Amino acid sequence: MKKFLAACAIVCLPLSAMASEAYTVLFKTQGTFQDVRDGLQFAIEGKGLKINHTNKIAEMLARTGVDVGATKQVYVDGEQFEFCSAAISRRMMEADPHAMVMCPYIMSVYTVPNDKNVYIAYRKPGPTRNPALKKALADVEKLLTDIAKEAM
Repeated sequence: MKKFLAACAIVCLPLSAMASEAYTVLFKTQGTFQDVRDGLQFAIEGKGLKINHTNKIAEMLARTGVDVGATKQVYVDGEQFEFCSAAISRRMMEADPHAMVMCPYIMSVYTVPNDKNVYIAYRKPGPTRNPALKKALADVEKLLTDIAKEAM
């Protein structure tokens, strides 16, 4: 019965966090790429965060595919937003100066061929034994998850 209820809950959710590789947290939703992309941008900026750069990943792959002999279309649309939280990033780097590699945060939004879903993803912070860094990385992950959920 518990398995049935869990399956119903998953099916009934308007958005879902999907099982994915250990390095990524992946959400999928319905809608247009542009609407979800704009929702992600507004969710980031709504937290008082500034987007430093937008990477046009789908365009880059389409443009450079010919140069590397690739013929497969990976994305229909795909962008990444780079941004940081001064407060969380400071705590993270005070806990471990080598954690600089976790900043800026990057959230991706994309669609893939033959799939009606729009995906939002971010890189999962890695494990650590440092308690202060573990707390800061948990705060990073909570921020990114909250942004993804708000965007959808």
